Amino acid sequence: MGQELGMIQDCVVAGGGYVGLCVAVAAKASAPHLEITLVDAAPEKSIEKDERASAIAAAAARMLTQLGVWDELLEHAQPINDMIVTDSKTSDPVRPVFLTFGESPNKGDPTDTSASEASTQNEPFAHMVPNKVMITALRNRAKQLGIIILQADTVSGFVTGEQNTLVTLGSGRKLETRLLIAADGVRSGLREQAGIKTVHWGYDQMGIVTTIAHERPHYGRAEEHFLPGGPFATLPLKGNRSSLVWTEPTKNANRLMSADGFTFELELEKRFGHRLGDIEVVGPRKAFPLGLTLARDFVKPRFALVGDAAHGIHPIAGQGLNLGFKDAAALAQVIVETDRLGLDIGAITALERYERWRRFDTVQMGVVTDVLNRLFSNDIEPLRMLRTIGLGIVDRLPSLKQGFINQAAGRNVRNPALLNGEII
Repeated sequence: MGQELGMIQDCVVAGGGYVGLCVAVAAKASAPHLEITLVDAAPEKSIEKDERASAIAAAAARMLTQLGVWDELLEHAQPINDMIVTDSKTSDPVRPVFLTFGESPNKGDPTDTSASEASTQNEPFAHMVPNKVMITALRNRAKQLGIIILQADTVSGFVTGEQNTLVTLGSGRKLETRLLIAADGVRSGLREQAGIKTVHWGYDQMGIVTTIAHERPHYGRAEEHFLPGGPFATLPLKGNRSSLVWTEPTKNANRLMSADGFTFELELEKRFGHRLGDIEVVGPRKAFPLGLTLARDFVKPRFALVGDAAHGIHPIAGQGLNLGFKDAAALAQVIVETDRLGLDIGAITALERYERWRRFDTVQMGVVTDVLNRLFSNDIEPLRMLRTIGLGIVDRLPSLKQGFINQAAGRNVRNPALLNGEII
């Protein structure tokens, strides 16, 4: 028998990434009496090796402000004030800009015609934040609030009863909880154990992620180049550095990942161009397969999915992480409001409110990213012409463009309170 943890928990969160930490912190911050344990498979020091960064939408930044962690992140965060979209072949010497978002980095220069309407909210629509800074800040806040964090352990199984769920950890320990929250990623083992089916298909593409240094400043501009192999996105980091999310067909991605540094940088330069001067890869290369995964159910009695465990989408719109933050904010709000009414936070009637809140948004974004990827990841001339016309129309209609900016920033009237900068 494993060691028993005596006190019955209100929530056990399986997964110590952004989303798992956020839902735990958000619930505990608004309802301090709740007993919450977070189980993280990663060792405590492992985050120090993560050199990646993530785009945090404006709405998520407002949530993190309410949770008391944004000030700790701000000095490391690079605002994204401007974004351009191009559609071209890899070999094209010139890549005309078809669509712009935000303010031009050369604002005030009368010769610069690339500026589009600035956000009406007077805030960057996103920030780039290093992963290790984000996770560290959320862990610190969780500990301040009294959340128990079990590092280097997993939820290996669970049995759902009428009143509580008995959770078994990989270490052999057991605990009881009113609600088990699975934040264990797109290949969620807990989702499978709960009997929740998924809709899934692969794209025969891989996303290559790395960090580069460049000679000239980026001025906070992000760029998305739609190339025949898939989107090639450059996202600004602090200093003269950028994060890359580079999509390629699987066969070509494997070739690039196995190439030596010189060959990799040559291929990178063909896509990145010379607008920022000489470039150098300064971070490790990582690659992951791309596909669409949507859970058919988000909840079962005393069980809820959040983040990638509920939905995995193509990174073409940069919204995967921010969908997870919306899940965290919505589930935390449902938990807190249900508890304030004196009701059972693990009851299916309460959890179905969370599912109704999040299902349409996630399915909609999954469909949008799927269509965009299929439309742009090709070199079919009629489709290229259609894309060019479509991007040009969006760029010339301020109200339509503002809608895209609001989507990128995560602004939505149906947002949970935290994403609007309000307390639960």
